[in-house]
This record gives sequence, structure tokens and C-alpha cells, in this order.
Amino acid sequence: MKKISIALWLLLPTWLIAQNHINIIPQPVAVFPITGSFIIDENASLQFNEQQKEVKAVADFFSSTVKKLSGIQLAKNAGKAKRIFIQLQSLSEVGKEGYQLTINPTSLMLAANSKAGLLYGVQSVLQLLPAVRTNEVLEIPCMQVTDYPRFKWRGMHLDVSRHFFGPDVIKAYIDLMATYKMNVFHWHLVDDGGWRIEIKKYPLLTKVGAWRVDKNNLPWGQRPQAKAGEQATYGGYYTQEQIKEIIAYAAEKNITIVPEIEMPGHVASAIAAYPELSCSQIPQLPLTGGNYNNISSNYCAGNDNVYQFLQNVLTEVIDLFPSAYIHIGGDEVDKGPWKKCARCQAKIKANGLKNEEELQSYFIKQIEKMVIAKKRKIIGWDEILEGGLAPDAAVMSWRGEAGGVEAAKMHHEVIMSPGNPCYFDNYQAGPEGEPLAIGGMNTLKSVYDYEPIPKELNSSEAKYVLGAQGNVWTEYISTAAHLEYMILPRMLALSEVLWSPKSTLNWNNFNNKLKNHTKGFDQKGIHYSKGNFRVNINTISEQGNLKVNMFTEADNAKIYYSIDGSTPDIGSLLYTQPFYINSSQIIKAVTVVDGLVMSTKPSEQIFAIHKGVAKNVNYLTPYSTYYPANGNNTLTDGIRGTLDHGKNWHGFNGADLTATIDLGTVQQVSSISLGCIQNYRSWIFLPKLVQFEVSLDGIKYVQVGNDINNLSNTEQSVFIKNFKTNFTEQAVRFIRVTAKDAGNCPKGHPGEGKPGWMFADEIVIQ
Repeated sequence: MKKISIALWLLLPTWLIAQNHINIIPQPVAVFPITGSFIIDENASLQFNEQQKEVKAVADFFSSTVKKLSGIQLAKNAGKAKRIFIQLQSLSEVGKEGYQLTINPTSLMLAANSKAGLLYGVQSVLQLLPAVRTNEVLEIPCMQVTDYPRFKWRGMHLDVSRHFFGPDVIKAYIDLMATYKMNVFHWHLVDDGGWRIEIKKYPLLTKVGAWRVDKNNLPWGQRPQAKAGEQATYGGYYTQEQIKEIIAYAAEKNITIVPEIEMPGHVASAIAAYPELSCSQIPQLPLTGGNYNNISSNYCAGNDNVYQFLQNVLTEVIDLFPSAYIHIGGDEVDKGPWKKCARCQAKIKANGLKNEEELQSYFIKQIEKMVIAKKRKIIGWDEILEGGLAPDAAVMSWRGEAGGVEAAKMHHEVIMSPGNPCYFDNYQAGPEGEPLAIGGMNTLKSVYDYEPIPKELNSSEAKYVLGAQGNVWTEYISTAAHLEYMILPRMLALSEVLWSPKSTLNWNNFNNKLKNHTKGFDQKGIHYSKGNFRVNINTISEQGNLKVNMFTEADNAKIYYSIDGSTPDIGSLLYTQPFYINSSQIIKAVTVVDGLVMSTKPSEQIFAIHKGVAKNVNYLTPYSTYYPANGNNTLTDGIRGTLDHGKNWHGFNGADLTATIDLGTVQQVSSISLGCIQNYRSWIFLPKLVQFEVSLDGIKYVQVGNDINNLSNTEQSVFIKNFKTNFTEQAVRFIRVTAKDAGNCPKGHPGEGKPGWMFADEIVIQ
């Protein structure tokens, strides 16, 4: 019967599933709707074995939740007309975390192999309830469900170093994770911004390292450093007792907490407490934000006392956390201090190491030995691949998927968390009209479209991908309300990607289900983004002509737009299909649902129609594959870049941009410009200068002008500059534009001394 049910479900259209109000997120493996409904009221009772502690815990959770929703106190093991069975049962087809659910008008049967499966089954049942107020009827549609996860690691990360979030906020975060069947909480407890875990052997880590001078009135990257005598009042930390309580709380919801104790970089907080741990050993005050002038943020890799310190720290951490994995960071290590440090250089020589990259690998391997001795495994960010990977280390791939692919091919376990689309601190709409974020753009749909298994891996290598997780860094997130806003509803999209079979993923179905969940958020006062109401405005190039194409992620929505720069509403133009444009203009658009404008601010796109539109572009140095924008002809697609640098911009890292355009025929030209963006927080800087050259034959070029950048690379506001030259009109066929790289990140920048990025959008030829 179960096999027949699954087969029938596969034939069911999405509209039928929606009509039956099956709003479960993540989408179950198999759902077979049945006519009728089960009503939870005074005539229903819970049936379970009270001697089985795990089953009793699940039953109690279900009972208490029902009481909160409706005021109904379910009878236990009573002879009522309607019964809710919760039981452990041997079910080979659903595995450790799966469950089976059968609902008919007189009974609800939930069975699983483990407490985890029962918990997930209960979460599905609770999601089937309408978004109700207290004392309303609890009605559940009848159905059969067979369900189990695709990936074993379904994670959410939270940085509590930049901003401390108290135990109640952490528990609420865990509750949201559990609701959507996420099972790993990656707790980022240590970073430059603050040390958040009590270590009894080293009390100064929290007495000093957990507190800083309050500069919250300024954006993270613009905060001045603390001065001697200023009182450090902002921060906090978790006592070991609080941590034990939170670990137990998470375990009750089948969530494993993986602690991250950052090393060997990002440890300015530890060095503020114990300066002897750094290469310079010079005392320093805790960081207030992103100003690193004269700040040590690395442990000294040549100092044996550092390794003893970390062994003592990790011993206390491992005694607290039962997780199989301990995250040791390993990312963004500034190796400059190691190059100047006599102890580090002596360590390199004594161990036959080639360079500072191999010194980092040596450091990580020493830490791994400590962790393995405690019968645990280490995880690090993908930089731990540099200089050679520790023998049993797992890799968390954040700089795209390349690190994860490399590690999986080496048969190391991998967790995928690429910045695009898994960084939930990035914008999800706008950025106009949105809370200030660190940059980037990861929309709800981009998260839903993510496939955690890279195409470069074969089937045997793919087995090393344990799953994926969403990451939340908090430089710009200081409140619980803002935190909720950034993870919701993107976490729901990721949960479906990680739990549901790839074949069942359906964006329209997900969008339809989401409505019921956001109603629940509204009633509970939970904050969430409506970023999926954003209108995406793109172009299609057809034989030198441009068509405008618009799209919104919102379900059952209409798009209204203006072409004169005015703010659109339901009285504006209705978008029905792509349309041609033949002049430069500003198009603004809004999403409308049921007659209401849902966009918090209109989407806006500037189009530049010029002589170079749709012409081919050749590059002397290729643009970065991380920022391909709209392909090879992005610089001539007629679309001007916005403040969202993740869209319509080509990126170049530590290299000049030299682009040559063939107009196809000789034309009269008198003006050329190149758009560039500066985003200090995202390591993007304007070029030093832009040089413009023209040619008739593509061989001999004549310079017609250059535009020198006179703006400081320390300017921290995000802005766009058009580099331009005007000259006497002349016959031209070929145009060459060269933008000179700005060089390394400036002094005081978090990436000081490292190559910055240069971004360009459109070469406008008039």
C-alpha cells in the first residue's frame, strides 16, 4: 500500500496538493492526500507508551503546543473517539530521521525509528494546522506521508562575536531551526569582535575579551578604535552552565551544536586579554569594529605556549560540547606578521616548511592532533586547504564551491556554505529600502535554486558532501528582530533544499506554501523579509536591439512599471511580456498582489542605449568567475550597474581591466565612459585611473583621454563613479578601455595589504 501511495503522489499535480492545504516545509518525500480531515478537540486523546522516555518527551511537546494554540488539554491514553498515536516502530525505508504519518478522520498515526523522526513528524503535523489564534478549531487534512532527509548536515550558523545574543535569543533561533527540520547549529563563539565562551583556566578571555567600547551609533567599518580610559560596556558571554543548558535544549530538538573556536586568525579578542599570544606581544584594547590599525589578530604560530594555551581551551570546550565535530576556523589569516616574526620563521626552518602557507597547515595539524586525542574531528573553513590539508579534517566551503570540490576529490568530508547563496547576512532585496547589510545579494529564489552537490563531483565523490548550511555574520545585525528578518524566509528555502528529494523541489509550490507560514510569523510577531516581492529587471539582446524582461519571485503577482522615472502604482503600465527599448531611460517597477503594492521600494534600472550596445568585448585579463554578471558582453549590454554589486558588474581581483570593443563598422564617436563602484566593506575600490584609446584598424591605437581617480580609497560610503572622456568627434571602429587596479586594501581595512577588487559595469560610447 505504501508503494502505491508514493506512486500515486508522484502523479499528483501541484494544484491538487495546494488545494488540500498541505503546507509542509520542507516538502516531504511522498504525500498522498485523502478525503476528509482530523479535528483536534476534547474528543481526541494521545496514545503512547509512557514508559519510553523519548516517546513521552515527544508526546509532551505535542500536547503542550496544542494547548498553547487552542487551550485544549489532550487526554493521555484515554478511550476517546479520535486518537493520536505516537510510537517507535521499525521502519527500514525512512532511516534514522524519517517518519511515516497516516491521518484519517478518526486517527492520526505517527511512527518513526527514533525520537528524531517522531519530532520531525510532529513538526509536520503542526505545520498542517492553519495559522490560527487561540481557541479556534484545529483541523488537519487527511493524508499519508512518508518522509526522510536527503542530507545529514542541515545547518544554520550564527556569529555571536560581533554582536552578543543572549541565551533566550539562541533558544528562539534553535526553535526556528527545529520547526523546519534543520539539525546542526554552528555557533561562532570566538572572533575579533568578542570572546563569548567562559574558559575557567583563562578568565581574562571573558573579563577583557568579551567587552568593548560601545560605538554602535556608527556602521561597523567606520568605528574608531577605543582609547585608553574609555569604558568597555558593550558585549557579553555565555557561562559554562548556560552553554550546558543550551546544548541540552538543542538536543531535545535533535539539533547538534558545533562550536567554533576561531584560530589562528580572527583572535584580536583573545590577544586583547593575553597579548603574549601574538607575534608582537604588544598590549592592545578590544576592537570596536573594523578598524585594524596596529592591531594583532593572529596567534603566533612559532610560540609553543600558544599551542599549550589552545590545548587548554579546547579541553574545556570539548568537555562541554558532545558534538563529533569541533570547528577551528582557519579563515582569512593575515600572514604578514608571521613573515616578520623570528619565532615563526624559526618554526618554519625547524620543521622544513616552505613558507607561511605551510606554517598555517602545520598549525592546523597540531590542533587536529589535540582534537583527535579527545576522539573528535576538526572542521575548518576552506583556507585550511592552503599548505596541505590536515589528515582527517572536514572542510566548510565558503569562497564559492572550489574548496569543497577539492576536498571531496581528496575524500574529505565537506559542508557547502558558499557566499552565494548561503550567506544570509547579504541583502535579499534592494539594497535600496533594506536594512544596511554587508553587501552582496542572495534572494529567496537563489537560495531555493541552490544545488549542494557540485557538478564537478562524480557519484563516489559526491558522497563526501554531508550537506550545507546558511551563514549569518553579524557586523550589521545587532538585534533579535533584525536577525529574524535576515534568516526568514530564506532558511525555509534552504531547509527544503537540504531535506527534500531534488525531484520534488518546485518553486511555485514552495511559494504557495510559504503564505501560510508567513501568516504564522505575523501572528507570533516574528520578523521576516518580504524581499521576494522585489522585481528583477533584465535585458535580452536580439541582433543589436534590447528587450526588457521583468520577473518577480512572488506567487500570483502582477508587475506595474514606469519608464519616466516616476514611482509606479496600479495605475501605471502593466507588464505582460518583454518589450523593446530604443532610448536611454530609467525603468521602475513594483510587485502588486490582490491590488496592493507589496514592494517596500520600487526596483529601478537605468538603461543606456549607445553605439556599443550588444557589441562583442575582448578582455586582455579575464574577469573573475565569481562575478560573471551577464556574461562576456556585460560591459555592452545596455544595463547600468546599481549599488548591488552582485548583479551586472564584472569583478577583477588584483588585476587591471583592459577591454576592447569592435563596433563592426566605422562610426563617429566623441565620448566614452566606464562605470565603476566603490564598496569599502566588500573590498571593492575605484581604479587609479581609466585610459581611453581608439583605432580604425584594431592595431594602431591613439589615446583620446584619461580620467584620474581623485577620491580616497578609504571612503566607506557605497557609490558609483563614471570615468569619462569627451573629445573632438572622429571616425572610430575599435575602442580600448584600460582601468588601472587600485592595488591592495588600504591601511586600517580588514583586508589591509591584500589585493582589492575592481568592479566595472558599462562602457558607454556616444
